[in-house]
Amino acid sequence: MNAVTNNSRRNFLKAGAVIGGGLVVAFVVPGARRFAHAQTPAAAAAFAPNAFLRIGSDDNVTVLLAHSEMGQGIWTTLPMLIAEELDADWTKIKVEHGAASPAYAHAVFGMQMTGGSSTTWSEFDRYRQAGAAARALLMQAAADRLKVPVAELRTENGEVIAGNQRLRYGDLADAAGKLTPPDPKSLTLKDPKDWKFIGKSTKRLDTPEKITGRAKFGMDVQFEGLLTAVVARPPVFGGKVASFDDSAAKAIPGVRQVVQVPSGVAVVADHYWAAKLGRDALKVEWDLGPNAGLDTTELRQQFAALARTPGAVATQAGDAAAAMGKAAKVVEAEYSVPYLAHAPMEPLNCTVKISPDGCDIWTGTQFQTVDQQVAVGITGLKPEQVRIHTTFLGGAFGRRATPTADSVTEAVHVAKAANAPVKTVWSREDDVRGGFYRPAYVQRAKVGLDGNGMPVAWQQVMVGQSIITGTPFESAMLKDGVDATSVEGVADSPYISGTAAHRVDLHSPQTGIPVLWWRSVGHSYNGFVMESLVDELAHAAGKDPVEYRRLLLKDHPRHLAALNLAAEKFGWGKPAAQGRGHGIAVHESFGSFVAQAAEISVERAADGSNAIRVHRVVCAIDCGPVVNPDNVTAQMESGIAFGLGAALHSKLTFLAGRVQESNYHDYQVLRLNEMPVVEVHIVPSTEKMGGVGEPGTPPIAPAVANAVFALTGQRLRDLPLRLSATTTEA
Repeated sequence: MNAVTNNSRRNFLKAGAVIGGGLVVAFVVPGARRFAHAQTPAAAAAFAPNAFLRIGSDDNVTVLLAHSEMGQGIWTTLPMLIAEELDADWTKIKVEHGAASPAYAHAVFGMQMTGGSSTTWSEFDRYRQAGAAARALLMQAAADRLKVPVAELRTENGEVIAGNQRLRYGDLADAAGKLTPPDPKSLTLKDPKDWKFIGKSTKRLDTPEKITGRAKFGMDVQFEGLLTAVVARPPVFGGKVASFDDSAAKAIPGVRQVVQVPSGVAVVADHYWAAKLGRDALKVEWDLGPNAGLDTTELRQQFAALARTPGAVATQAGDAAAAMGKAAKVVEAEYSVPYLAHAPMEPLNCTVKISPDGCDIWTGTQFQTVDQQVAVGITGLKPEQVRIHTTFLGGAFGRRATPTADSVTEAVHVAKAANAPVKTVWSREDDVRGGFYRPAYVQRAKVGLDGNGMPVAWQQVMVGQSIITGTPFESAMLKDGVDATSVEGVADSPYISGTAAHRVDLHSPQTGIPVLWWRSVGHSYNGFVMESLVDELAHAAGKDPVEYRRLLLKDHPRHLAALNLAAEKFGWGKPAAQGRGHGIAVHESFGSFVAQAAEISVERAADGSNAIRVHRVVCAIDCGPVVNPDNVTAQMESGIAFGLGAALHSKLTFLAGRVQESNYHDYQVLRLNEMPVVEVHIVPSTEKMGGVGEPGTPPIAPAVANAVFALTGQRLRDLPLRLSATTTEA
């Protein structure tokens, strides 16, 4: 058994309390402020909860999540951690989202949030310790009732067992809740060899809810008296309302009000269709502001020019320029990626009800703390009077984690102006054109190789917007002009750090386009650039792409383990079938190491152009200890599908300041019939746990691009990947 260490970040157990005849175990982040949880008054009186394990007299074990379920599977993985140490009956596990509270702050980031592929690893100890604490209390309650030593008891499947006697957890919950909780130092967690849940493939607890329609997403919120609003927003970022005529809008049946809010003009109606028709009839004169001339073609040219000049230094060692002059061969390349929308299946929406004693907000959010703070600022209420009801999220990918809480801010303003409960709904077009995009980047690289084809000098200049500038995170993540998220996967790349003389520069121009993290953040474009570039170096050196990576990664065993497993399972080295190309990539992000090998062909599309068809992807991941293997597999498949959409199709363009795309017909994501066969293999690992929600995305674009080169000899350096009309097999 492994004793729990006295780690200030992970030592959390504070107290237990009785609630409604059951047992509640609370666990806190040290230093978190005391907070009276609205649903748990007895517990709140004693300690500051971060999350609760609640056992009722009906034997149900309810886990309240400090994080949001948005498809990544934590509705199941976090309860598995509780169940493991509790020896729970899995059929009795229930799950709820926790309320917004400072006490639910992320153990590392200091605010209640979901992102960075961090939920499971950040909660791995904390949730297991909560289960162990509850088990200890239940065993003590059983020992007191049976008049036997605790050492003579054991637990199994939701029961405490003493010889032939069995006591259900529900029967013991009331008594256990009255006991003094154990000292965290006295708790021991199971040895991994004794795990019954952790590491075992487990069906998701939210699946039945979703396939039957019982799951509640933000768009599903409905109650008596609730109105619906849509907002007319400026067609250019930075624009504002000059004047408006609402007479035609008010003539639409069902329209109740038209109100101006900071983000535009809201039409409030009995239902969505009336609100939409009212907005269509609205006449608004816009002051387009300073960004009316935005043009992505011009921005691309400006970024390319900047990429030829020095910028803020992200990392450097030795004299890269001098070493470049002595190189036997020099490889130069310029790569670019476009602005991208998140385009989740469920567009943004937020329901707000303001009353004299509080504000209730129903929404699918990744940033409960920020949402609560902005509502406090708008309503003038106290934080504890603003209640965030987190629903399931119909996709997010970072869009529901804006530092400005744009959709929630707008919805609170609308409800306040309308003096009524209102659900503010964004259409798909509103969402795609609503900003907060993955930024566009241009990168120029120059790599010098020695006589053996190995890098001896590396220069790289990156140009693109910072997602951190102007946000509350700027002081922590922007140092000496370098946004850490812009250069992640480049400045810390083993390829660059392994080159004796290197320098990476960054330019972060401001364009007026609001940008934001997007699934895998900077790795989403830097993985493409680095793994495509290394493939170029391999061919320049006359070496097999896998063998070349093995040489460069010889001191990086986790990279190698993923690379070797993917290559083995793919059958790397065997000749590709006629008309097929093979490519590979390996990239580390969010603490996990992912390699992907892809098989592609080139087909004639309906419009006569050459189209890339991806037939098969083999993925290997080392994410450290695995809680639910099925979920790891699902997240890799999901990340590959998401990344393929960006690799093959997705692109946002601006002309005269306006976003040209609007919906899935012109902002295309991967179609069902385009999804390749995907195999996922997990590297057995006891190394530090990483995330799985995002790391599956970065390697797929370069793996496909490298396969295209292997088949056609055409090196594609811009996303989305576009073949020339005359492409033939190499």
